[in-house]
Amino acid sequence: MSTLSSYVCGVGSTPLLGLTIGDLFDRTVANHPENDALISRHQGLRYTYRELQAAVNECARGLLHLGVKAGDRVGIWAPNGAEWCIAQFATAKIGAILVNINPSYRLNELEYALKQSGTGTLILQGQFKTSDYVGMICELAPEAKSGPPANFKSERLPDLRHLVCLDENLATDGMWTWSDIMAMHSEVSEAELTKIQGTLQFDDPINIQYTSGTTGAPKGATLSHNNILNNGYFVARAMNLTDQDRMVIPVPLYHCFGMVMGNLGCVTHGATMIYPNDGFDPEATLKAVVEEKATALYGVPTMFIAELEHPDFESFDLSTLRTGIMAGSNCPAEVMKRVMKQMHMDDVTIAYGMTETSPVSLQTAIDAPFEKRVSTVGTIQPHLEVKLVDPATGRIVPRGERGELCTRGYSVMLGYWNNDEATTKTIDRAGWMHTGDLAVMDEEGYIAITGRIKDMIIRGGENIYPREIEEFLYTHPAISDVQVIGVPDTKYGEEVMAWVKLVEGEQLDEDALRAFCKGQIAHYKIPRYIKFVDNFPMTVTGKIQKFKMREISVEELGLTF
Repeated sequence: MSTLSSYVCGVGSTPLLGLTIGDLFDRTVANHPENDALISRHQGLRYTYRELQAAVNECARGLLHLGVKAGDRVGIWAPNGAEWCIAQFATAKIGAILVNINPSYRLNELEYALKQSGTGTLILQGQFKTSDYVGMICELAPEAKSGPPANFKSERLPDLRHLVCLDENLATDGMWTWSDIMAMHSEVSEAELTKIQGTLQFDDPINIQYTSGTTGAPKGATLSHNNILNNGYFVARAMNLTDQDRMVIPVPLYHCFGMVMGNLGCVTHGATMIYPNDGFDPEATLKAVVEEKATALYGVPTMFIAELEHPDFESFDLSTLRTGIMAGSNCPAEVMKRVMKQMHMDDVTIAYGMTETSPVSLQTAIDAPFEKRVSTVGTIQPHLEVKLVDPATGRIVPRGERGELCTRGYSVMLGYWNNDEATTKTIDRAGWMHTGDLAVMDEEGYIAITGRIKDMIIRGGENIYPREIEEFLYTHPAISDVQVIGVPDTKYGEEVMAWVKLVEGEQLDEDALRAFCKGQIAHYKIPRYIKFVDNFPMTVTGKIQKFKMREISVEELGLTF
């Protein structure tokens, strides 16, 4: 057994950025004014850093004229687009707290987020895919149907004072339009904006992000300038990002992957942000790489799989790609091989994090061995600490033993918005964030995530970790993806169930899959139930919702908890 404990501290030769987001943004503009800053391809919009600064400042001044002050909450409920990015930096410049609202939210979820955060101004898309945003907000606040917008007041949403619609032709009489806000900038001077920006502190809260909802009701992680600016900087630095890099960002901006690792990662290095579409589309993503000569690409494994499986994949010249990030879940080895070889992403990195830690705590280096990229989520980021503890005792476990991953440092959130009880359950008195993830640390400090504490299956007294079974089943050539869950069983307490997605054109039945397992894994780990599926329940950020899989399976199988 190792004599080393599962604790490691990230040493950083580069100091933390002691800046607000607005000040860092202005510094980047001064250093790289003519660099391409933002390209929103589906909107046909392109900005240099100087042009983006002008738009950001106009939006900030417009919001000030509307009455938005430092500490006020400004919600944004929209898919990826230039306005999202502009609002992100504009709110940061005036100290307003940006509330990221999931574009897939429906009425109950939207009402909860707006009320819980006390959002006073909501920027919303008119409609997107099957979501009628204007219709939904009017159902919650019918007062939005009549004007003027300056007089809007909602009985059901008492904190909400302003609605700003991005689709001008869909705005109701009680809504401002994006053009209205941008035009208001003339009412507030640049000097006034500069004065307000100068009063802000880098430890001020600047962002509320609601947790993904993989385990139930969302909580609003409250993040500061210091949290997310530094995380974006160090994540991009681990990829050797420079002002010559061009990054395609198909992941949603409402989540840390897009707005922190993407937007802030680029802006802290003077690189280019490229939005291929308002929602993920593999063809639009591949075209963006080719036509914009991108050097970096982000995504969760399912996105990379969709790109690789595009019928015309071979026709796309991806030779400009160098690096990027794959996060959200472990990457199957075969997928990683294809990403590195066929997509030319030799420097691709794997990252691990959570909303509450801004998000990244662990990341592989660009020269990490292949085995480490597919079996671990990397090593500790600079200026952070990680330890693995026994969930029952809280004591640090030796390396090589499984424990709960805890992290501490600048990236840990300020707390859950208006939820002290949840905050104290998650962040202990010593400042450690308890992730709920089970992990193992090796001799070199690489960490492998082995599952969630709540996902662990206990079958007849045997502890079963779903990730172990998933990794084995991935080796079957007919399996494209697989997720393992526990379902209730009257005899054993829980039984193993596998949801299996097959490679297109391949065939496999339950008996053949169990035969594949026999003699290779312990009998009690062989799935009792197998369900072949085309996809899995996911959050908009690509995280598997195993609790929904359990709910569906229990109902379909006629089981009871």
